[in-house]
Amino acid sequence: MTLDTRSPRTTRVPLRAVPRHVTLALLAALSTFPIVLILSTALKTPEDVRTNPFGLFSSFSWDNIVQAWTAGKFSEYFFNSVLLTGPTTILVLVISTMGGYAFARLPFRGRGLIFYVSTLGLLVPFFAYMIPLYFQLKTMSLLNTYPGVVLVLTSIALPFGLFFMRAFFLELPNEIEDSARIDGCSEFQIFLRVMLPLGAPGLGTLAIFTALQTWNNFLVPLLFLPGGSLRPLTTGIYLFAGGRSAEIGPLAAGTLITIIPIIVLFIALQRQVVAGFLAGAVKG
Repeated sequence: MTLDTRSPRTTRVPLRAVPRHVTLALLAALSTFPIVLILSTALKTPEDVRTNPFGLFSSFSWDNIVQAWTAGKFSEYFFNSVLLTGPTTILVLVISTMGGYAFARLPFRGRGLIFYVSTLGLLVPFFAYMIPLYFQLKTMSLLNTYPGVVLVLTSIALPFGLFFMRAFFLELPNEIEDSARIDGCSEFQIFLRVMLPLGAPGLGTLAIFTALQTWNNFLVPLLFLPGGSLRPLTTGIYLFAGGRSAEIGPLAAGTLITIIPIIVLFIALQRQVVAGFLAGAVKG
């Protein structure tokens, strides 16, 4: 018997893949640098911001964040953004999940036509109907109110949510549904106890997309929430930048307050997002 004296196989990057890895590293650095610069500027002293605006982490101070949070009223804007993003995301998830399951699994007359009509919002831009919608909300006394803006934001995100969840439920195997039906489960029990847990990756992905779209929406709050006490972060930072264009530190702190919740949400749900992408890419 002879012994294999060859060294274990090591993983090596092919030479032709080096340019691709270098390109991806450069793109990652370019994408990360603005966030690092905003973080560094927000945590500098006011004097250091004026003398060294592009230096990274040359000093440390909470003054800019405190000024933005209190004098800039970002505490109110943050709370208003949560009041808009939370209910909108929940409504889109509930309606999209139930509607997507019905379009994918329940046979009924006109299912295809109703689905295509429901997803027409993907083709019609918001600019095409924002003026009639403004007068409609004014007639219904919903202008400058949270319920009115939540309904508008939900209607904007709902077509994609229905399309996405229908596609996700179509990929689930029929054998699971048939087994639950043989065990005596009703249609609602099949949806609630079997299909909904299996759709958790899709729900996580849709939650990220909806929350990101709602949190960063600028035009809808600007049109339908003209009142100062109801402004979210997007319109608040716009007015803050207009009135304090020379104060870079507080403006960077306000931007940091705006982007941190979305980053935290993505980190918390990143496994569901990756699983949702993989489930949509690999059938069966």
